[in-house]
Amino acid sequence: MSEYIYGLSPVLEALRAGRRSITKILLSAGAHPARLTDLTEAARRARVPIERRDRRELEMLTRGANHQGIVALMRAARQESTADEILSSLSPLPLVVLLDNIEDPHNLGAILRTCEGAGVDGVFIPSHRSAPLNETVAKTSAGALEYVRVALVTNLVPLIDQLKERGFWVVGIEGGTKTNYTSFDLKVPLAVVFGSEGKGIRRLVRENCDEILSIPMRGQLNSLNVSVAAGVVLFEVLRQRLQK
Repeated sequence: MSEYIYGLSPVLEALRAGRRSITKILLSAGAHPARLTDLTEAARRARVPIERRDRRELEMLTRGANHQGIVALMRAARQESTADEILSSLSPLPLVVLLDNIEDPHNLGAILRTCEGAGVDGVFIPSHRSAPLNETVAKTSAGALEYVRVALVTNLVPLIDQLKERGFWVVGIEGGTKTNYTSFDLKVPLAVVFGSEGKGIRRLVRENCDEILSIPMRGQLNSLNVSVAAGVVLFEVLRQRLQK
C-alpha cells in the first residue's frame, strides 16, 4: 500500500521540495480549480499525474481526515536524517531542538512548522514513545515536514553529551524555575529541549540540561501547550539573534 499525504500545503511543499517520490495526486471532483493553480503547475513541472476522484474515495483513504480534496500517493516513505548528518552541517550559530516524547502528532506537526519558521538546524526525537512522522504530522506542519531535518535517536542523554562536546548550551523549557527564558543569552550555539504533554521533561534528560528556563504565567493554568511553548521560545531565540 502506498504512503500518502493530504492537504494543499503539505502536497504543494512536497512537490516543491522534491525529497519524496510522489507517484500520483488525487483531487476530489469538487475541488475548486482557482486555488489549485500552484499545485497543478508544480505537479506538471515534477511530471506527476493528477487524477479526479470521488470525494468519498479520498475520505476512505484518509480515514475521514480534513484532506481539502487533495491526496498525494508516494512510492517510498520519507527519509529521516541521521543525527550525524545534522551535526555535520550546522549553521555558524546553530539552533537545534530536542523533543522528549511528544506523543501527539498534531503537537509534533505544529512544532515542526515553528522550527521551520525559526530556522532550526535540526530536530531530534526519540525513536520510541514519540509520535510517528505520519500524514497527520505532515498535514499539521503545513508542509514544514518537507524542509525540517528530523533525526530519530535511541536516547536523548548521549545526544546531549555530544552537543555539549560541540560547544552547545542545552536548555530545557519547563515551568516552576526562577530563570525567565527572555533573561537568558540565547545568542550561543543552542539546543532547546521540550517535554511531553502533561509529564514535561524526563528526569534524566532534565538533569543533563545546563539550564532550565521558564515562561512566566499569570493565569490560573500553570503551563502552555508544548507547541505554543515552542513558538514562544524559538522566536525569542530568533529575536535575540536578529538584534543589532
